[in-house]
Amino acid sequence: MINEKVIIAESLTKNFGDFVAVDQISFEVAKGEIFGFLGANGAGKTTAMRMLCGLSTPSSGKANVAGFDLFKETEKIKKSIGYMSQKFSLYEDLTIRENIQFYGGIYGLSKKNIQEKSAYLVEHLHLQNYQNNLVKSLPLGWKQKLAFSVAIVHDPAIVFLDEPTGGVDPVTRREFWELIYDASARGITVFVTTHYMDEAEYCNRVSIMVDGRIEALDTPKELKKIYESVSMGEVFLKLARKAVRGE
Repeated sequence: MINEKVIIAESLTKNFGDFVAVDQISFEVAKGEIFGFLGANGAGKTTAMRMLCGLSTPSSGKANVAGFDLFKETEKIKKSIGYMSQKFSLYEDLTIRENIQFYGGIYGLSKKNIQEKSAYLVEHLHLQNYQNNLVKSLPLGWKQKLAFSVAIVHDPAIVFLDEPTGGVDPVTRREFWELIYDASARGITVFVTTHYMDEAEYCNRVSIMVDGRIEALDTPKELKKIYESVSMGEVFLKLARKAVRGE
């Protein structure tokens, strides 16, 4: 379906006592879109992402994620999404193939499907000669690519990436983004937070949170035009300077 919306948030809010961490944010994300979700420390982006993943209950508002109600169908949401954090969530004492098989089982794939996915991913990531190596022996960039691959092994509607490229070199980051483009081309929506403003340029659209609110949301090209900036880094700095709170 053209322009199918896989995330719809309306006035989504999260309070911690008197503190409003996320303040009535509203936005939509389309199927297959690469959506950048930016904000300085304390802006509320991690809290917002946790709500959308079904890990934190909103205080008010409405949201639909992967076709399910955020308040009533959180378990269905969890089965329909993938998630990758900066820590990667891999099991260091399992081999590459064992990690793929383990996550395939966690996501409910059949034994046959797990075997097919394992063979495909090992070849796709060029890890044929290393598939029986323990993950802890891998270079950081390989761990990163493997973690992303197991996060989408079940072909989720959406994959949430929370600072996925921290600590790796620019060349490896660019290679990682090739995997993101490939997932997007297959119809998987990519919802990504990053501190690297060059990566914001790779997104179809970008939202920037300031003090719990979405201060700006548009394509990188339009945001640079609106804020008369030559880069997304410059756009981000102009908006972040408005912040009055931090972590």
